[in-house]
Amino acid sequence: MINIKPFGSWKSPITTETIIAKTVGLGGVNSLAKDIYWLESRPQEKGRNVLVKQAADGTVADITPQPFNVRTRVHEYGGGAYLITEQAIYFSNYSDGRVYQQIGRETPQALTAESKKRYTDFVVDSPRNRLICVCEDHEVADSEPNNSIIAIALETGEITPLVTGSDFYTSPRISPDGTQLAYISWNHPSMPWDSSYLYLNDIQSDGSIDRVELVAGDTQESICEPKWSPDGLLYFNSDRNDWWNIYRRNSDGTIECLHEMAAEFTYPHWVFGLSTYSFISAELIVCAYSQDGSWHLGSINTKTKQFQAIDTPYTNISSVQASVDGDALFIAGSPNQPTAVTKFNLETQQATTIKRSGELNIDPGYLSIPQAISFPTDDNLIAHAWYYPPQNKDYTAPSGELPPVFVKSHGGPTAAAAVNLNLRIQYWTSRGFAYLDVNYGGSIGYGRQYRERLKDNWGIVDVRDCINAVQYLVEKQLADGERLVISGGSAGGYTTLAALTFYDTFKAGASYYGVSDLEILAKDTHKFEARYLDGLVGAYPEAKATYQERSPLYHIDRLSCPIIFFQGLEDKVVPPNQAEMMVEALKQKGLPVEYVTFPNEGHGFRQAANIKTAIESEFAFYSRVFDFETAD
Repeated sequence: MINIKPFGSWKSPITTETIIAKTVGLGGVNSLAKDIYWLESRPQEKGRNVLVKQAADGTVADITPQPFNVRTRVHEYGGGAYLITEQAIYFSNYSDGRVYQQIGRETPQALTAESKKRYTDFVVDSPRNRLICVCEDHEVADSEPNNSIIAIALETGEITPLVTGSDFYTSPRISPDGTQLAYISWNHPSMPWDSSYLYLNDIQSDGSIDRVELVAGDTQESICEPKWSPDGLLYFNSDRNDWWNIYRRNSDGTIECLHEMAAEFTYPHWVFGLSTYSFISAELIVCAYSQDGSWHLGSINTKTKQFQAIDTPYTNISSVQASVDGDALFIAGSPNQPTAVTKFNLETQQATTIKRSGELNIDPGYLSIPQAISFPTDDNLIAHAWYYPPQNKDYTAPSGELPPVFVKSHGGPTAAAAVNLNLRIQYWTSRGFAYLDVNYGGSIGYGRQYRERLKDNWGIVDVRDCINAVQYLVEKQLADGERLVISGGSAGGYTTLAALTFYDTFKAGASYYGVSDLEILAKDTHKFEARYLDGLVGAYPEAKATYQERSPLYHIDRLSCPIIFFQGLEDKVVPPNQAEMMVEALKQKGLPVEYVTFPNEGHGFRQAANIKTAIESEFAFYSRVFDFETAD
């Protein structure tokens, strides 16, 4: 029997308990011999990252014991926090930042001394019995940390600087014969997706670095993911043709594109340890690529440069590795299946699930399947979004009623809406909300030109695209124009606050650790993003007037709708004062406002209880704003 109840009042089996109790985050897939490794982020353990192994016989076990947390804070966003070798596992521990060595199932032992250094992106230099990695040194108080590539002696933990002088480094990679080191660097004010450089050095017999060669990179070129093939050639991603495609440095030093294609074969370097392609052999690459906002699997023959698309049910693929038996390993998700560590046989095209993010048995009748939409936006351009209609097999709305719409402005802003089974989205759609995940201008997945729409225009292009996206739904009779909400975190929180301040399209909103004062953010954030706003807004302080013009905090008089704020009090990326100033100003104006804080959270919420509180508080807030009775 179908119940007739207003949108927002539908009872759903997808609860916050479902979201937090039965799911884990998955990342960092790797393999050694026939063993498969991955990281699990567990909300039930306060977000602890645990290294897990599936042995050749199929048994699965945790590798890192309590209380170790395999996570690094380099660039604050981390990634690349562990390395597996035949002799031991090496990892960065979140609580103290030290590098630990773990042999078998023994208790991990600290390799590096106590300090204010952070480490990531490890490779082993076997001939010299050392690790090579990226180091971020915070030893000097009240100054910007120093980044470098270093060597760590495996016997003593002694640190030797190898490459210094640039503001940032990533992806140190040693050639198969151990004689060359490749790495990427970039400098302020560029972000790595704006301008970065790939260098190649010779490693001398004493371990020192000599002969620097610039392989690729320019002021208008971004380089990602350098990797050595089994036969000793250097490969990398470059967006010199507008799209991140895979290139190769040949033995004579010439550079060639393996397969030119209007698709992205990598992600922007927000985190370390990216892997969107891997070598099955010297002649075959397995790769993930993004087109029209969705990820796919493919292969490239390195001899013939022939590209082959591989048909899979997945729409989100990451952490691509090759297994010892020639299969592809990756993390994959789709709109109706949980994200999973997956093994894929390239010959039979059969997939084996190694580990799901959650063992969920949700009737498909409660799941909303996203629809790709492209809509007209300012300057006669087209922008993109994913539209999720309300869906609950037990309910329908009264005749003639249109649904409220939850508009999501993703973070970054150089990021994108992921297309997979996201229970936080299904929480809303199964209760009667439509959900619109906007890939506004500046998002990745549509080429460099689309990404650069946001250049000097943050707070304008992103906001207008969110507004034009939801107005497109209203015009199509898919949304109630009087019940539109917008929500976002971090940079998406800024887009949310700007939309609510400078326009009256939305009737309520939620800011998760969002930016309210661009000027303060320009003066008070971490090194990685310290000059990010130069390209998004303008150089500071020269463009101070523009910063104030686009900052919601300076225009509280234009706000006229309720807002709820969520903030981790240990956030170093967007400090709590960004939310607190806005909340106080709204209180003084007499507008409905709520402020929910979490003392032990940073930038993004990882603890189960806090995730539950945030989701339920936001839903309850909108129920009061729009005066509908919730079924929970």
